[in-house]
Amino acid sequence: MKTYKGRGVVLHTLKYGDSSMVVYLLTDTGGRRSYMVQGVRSRNGRGSKLALFQPMFPVEFEGLESSRQQMHRFKEVQGGFVLQSLPFDVRKSTMALFMAEVLYRLVKESEPDSQLFDFVWESIGALDSMEEGVANFHLWFLVNLSRFLGFYPGNEYMPGAWFDACEGSYTVQKPPHATVMTPENARLMNDFVECDVRCLAEIGLNRTQRSAFLEALLAYYGYHLDAIHAVQSVRILQEVF
Repeated sequence: MKTYKGRGVVLHTLKYGDSSMVVYLLTDTGGRRSYMVQGVRSRNGRGSKLALFQPMFPVEFEGLESSRQQMHRFKEVQGGFVLQSLPFDVRKSTMALFMAEVLYRLVKESEPDSQLFDFVWESIGALDSMEEGVANFHLWFLVNLSRFLGFYPGNEYMPGAWFDACEGSYTVQKPPHATVMTPENARLMNDFVECDVRCLAEIGLNRTQRSAFLEALLAYYGYHLDAIHAVQSVRILQEVF
């Protein structure tokens, strides 16, 4: 077996048999990968590993790759860094559930993408340490994730502009189709592009504005990546925020 070291972010888990599970990670070494973890649900003292594999938890590991086995395995796995608040704050854990599902549905590549991985890894740390602005974090995450998925806004914002979601660009004239963001949502798009993640509390939104912008973002994503429609945690997110 070939061994290798890497970092990963937990995207999804599936129960396998009575005591095993399949863990889907976004990794720095190989993009999205699946790992078989045996004995994780057993009663022999190793069940504590189950706590490592929660949505968006960062891990460091030594992996095992074999030409005879379809899935990779762990030789060793541990937390990537200590999470101070994310596991205990219902707002942040709800946010993490949404982020993990978005990445699980949309990122299929099995090739390393260091820029995407670093963005996701650093986003976890930012959310965990955040004291204000948590309610806006998912909007910031979606706007900036689009950079790595190939449809980030392609031109500079102009005050009063619409946002053509088909072309991925701001335009003074309203586009002749329905896949468009209103001037208010186009301005918010630019605000989240320009805003440092540590300053999200400065973007003042009420629940109605936040929900409307999320719907506009999901429509934008849906035009480019149909898999976004399968994300089920949107409903939970809207109930919390």
